[in-house]
Amino acid sequence: MEKLLPRFLEYVQIDTQSDPKSKTTPSTKKQWDLAKKLVHELHKIGMQDVAIDEHAYIMATLPSNLEKRVPTIGFIAHFDTTPDFTAVGVRPKRIENYDGGDIVLNTAKNIVLSPSYFEELLQYKGQTLITTDGTTLLGADDKAGIAEIITAMEYLIDHPEIPHGKIRIAFTPDEEIGRGAHKFDVDKFGAEWAYTMDGSQIGELEYENFNAADAKIKFQGKSVHPGYAKNKMVNAIGLANEFLSLLPKHEKPESTEDREGFFHVYAIEGEIEHAKVELIIRDHDAEHFEARKALINAIVEKLNTQYPDAVSCEIKDQYKNMESQIALNFHIVEIAEEAMQQLGIEPIIKPIRGGTDGSQLSFMGLPCPNIFAGGHNFHGKYEYVPLESMEKAVQTIVKICELTGEKF
Repeated sequence: MEKLLPRFLEYVQIDTQSDPKSKTTPSTKKQWDLAKKLVHELHKIGMQDVAIDEHAYIMATLPSNLEKRVPTIGFIAHFDTTPDFTAVGVRPKRIENYDGGDIVLNTAKNIVLSPSYFEELLQYKGQTLITTDGTTLLGADDKAGIAEIITAMEYLIDHPEIPHGKIRIAFTPDEEIGRGAHKFDVDKFGAEWAYTMDGSQIGELEYENFNAADAKIKFQGKSVHPGYAKNKMVNAIGLANEFLSLLPKHEKPESTEDREGFFHVYAIEGEIEHAKVELIIRDHDAEHFEARKALINAIVEKLNTQYPDAVSCEIKDQYKNMESQIALNFHIVEIAEEAMQQLGIEPIIKPIRGGTDGSQLSFMGLPCPNIFAGGHNFHGKYEYVPLESMEKAVQTIVKICELTGEKF
């Protein structure tokens, strides 16, 4: 475990931000910086079949140490960070023996991580927290997962007395922009099932996620001198505002929780003649998800009756709820749950309010529930991860490998 923290701290200081506007894979060249380092490290600890392809997908093998055949299982994490918040110049801070009070991340900018706002901090009193310095995200999503997987593999290599079958690991680019599984070669990976180490707080075990779609609404206006605009001007910005007013007011991320779906407007741009609104649609329930898409189309149709051909809409599905695929292979969830229980971790089984590579991979033939990596407040300056949670994640990986070897 003494290698876990230095490993993680080194990873987060390498900028791997992805870019949704890029057409390449990986979407940014800087993701190669960490990818190449990971390949070197996997060779160094003694992993076999270490390979990286032209798109920076990394795979490696820990061979079985059992005479009997057991299922090949896998562990997966992504090395990119979100494009929504800066990852340039990450300077992680280490808070030893957290006392339960406010943590001043940045004195000059008066940025404070406080349990009065983030109540879950109090769960980690007495533990070691790794935080940001208040100017960047941390990158525990998902460099914590990578550090945990590599540390677990090194531990198994150094402790051959622990029985396990063949284990495959993979690290992927571009998960944060929804492309992490797009070029993942499931056949080459060769596992019967896998786990993404990409969840949040200790104990999380997730096999349900949102159904997801992206919508782009374009508005066509007519520009006329404002002094002579009556019954002539069509203001595209006004059309965009009218569209937004017709969305359900309380069905947005900041007003929903648990299994409640939402519409999330994440970009607006416009002028008199042209405007565009971009939003994402999310719901765990498939019927509700389809109803949300239908509502968007109905609003567009309504506006077009008032302003003929002024509004166009493009909706693209992004991923589906993996529950239907995991249900066919539920023993893989039960193994992870038992592993946590044996380690004294209370499993927190709940739906993911987001997506994961595991969702797409499950529909590609690789059932892949999600396990905690330990972090909190991803994608922003208040991100942190307790070191003890990361250590428990390493132990969970090792225990899953051991239990799989015992049960088959």
